[in-house]
Amino acid sequence: MIPLGPLDLPPLLWSEAAEASARGHALARAAEGCEAGMVTACSDGDLLEAALVLAPEVPLAEAAAMLPLCAVGLQNALGALAPPEVAVHLDWSGAVRLNGGICGGLNLTASTADPNVEPDWLVVGLHLDLRPQTDAPGLTPERTTLWAEGCGDIAPADLVSAWARHTLWWITRWEDPEGARALHTEWAGLTHGSGDPLSVSGQTGTYLGVDERFGLLLKQGPDTRLIPLTDLLEDAP
Repeated sequence: MIPLGPLDLPPLLWSEAAEASARGHALARAAEGCEAGMVTACSDGDLLEAALVLAPEVPLAEAAAMLPLCAVGLQNALGALAPPEVAVHLDWSGAVRLNGGICGGLNLTASTADPNVEPDWLVVGLHLDLRPQTDAPGLTPERTTLWAEGCGDIAPADLVSAWARHTLWWITRWEDPEGARALHTEWAGLTHGSGDPLSVSGQTGTYLGVDERFGLLLKQGPDTRLIPLTDLLEDAP
């Protein structure tokens, strides 16, 4: 992996170089107590990794909304940089789809797993496949890459910078009284798989949508099960 730079970041965000793993670097710095707003990114030419350190001053159950919020920020960034014919959609689990194929995704790690506790920090990690890593991409038809979808001319540093800018805009909006509703509306128009069968967290059912905290509503026969967004939390390596 090679650190990306320079990144064109707005005020309140700042960058540090990551040489091996953007997520690993961000997690280590967050645990050390770095200021929120750090962005780090690296790439090997085939894979792009980036991470953002945040510190929402709300309990984890509410703060976990940073995962879909950052996903919306990425969709907005790709919408601005990719060719107009490229459709970008989002899975509840964090996967990012280009023209239906999974191209990467986002993940969330926090300093606590207790949904009622305000976390000291959150790290949202991003990974995107830039180019095929196999000579036989037909063996994985459900997956794609930026290059395969006509986005090969997008510079990784430009994409990370745009992701950071759009994400910061949504964070500012989310903090307003009507911001959560606006985020729900935006995300609902970008989600993939509504009404389709879905398996997540060991549960299988029909994806009905999300509640006010982006918890997954999964219909199982006559019942509807709620899977909280905090179930997607990943452990630090």
